[in-house]
Amino acid sequence: MAPDPIQRALDKIASCDDAKQLKQIAKNAKSQGQPDVCHAAELKLYAILPSAQPGTLQHDVWQSVYALEGALAAERGKTTLLARTRQKIARDGEQGTVASLVVGKVSDGFRMLLDRNMTDLTFEAVALRHPADFSEDVLTTAKSRLLEVGYVPQ
Repeated sequence: MAPDPIQRALDKIASCDDAKQLKQIAKNAKSQGQPDVCHAAELKLYAILPSAQPGTLQHDVWQSVYALEGALAAERGKTTLLARTRQKIARDGEQGTVASLVVGKVSDGFRMLLDRNMTDLTFEAVALRHPADFSEDVLTTAKSRLLEVGYVPQ
């Protein structure tokens, strides 16, 4: 019995660390009507793009930035950088940017990631994964916002 082509694609994604190859897999999956494979390839791409060490706040923040830029590019049909967010990170650092955006009003980026089943990549989820880096106010707001949309933080 031949292996399931979708499972083969998912296995390939899991072992792939080449951004160009992951972009091609996502593109092919999208054109072939395989949204789950496309989504998996995109998530893996966003996980390998940051230069920071995986598991760090910096990595998680940049993973979120790349995911949102990817969502915007797919929506608009052209490369779109989060210029203001990138400037804020350069000015205030990853920690300051996340804190500021979480305690502010609900952002379009939060909604976009939520709509694309990437709630785990929102700055709210990032803050909760790194509680030692944030004030109680930031953590409470992040948890409340995620619970409001039916996401139970780990």
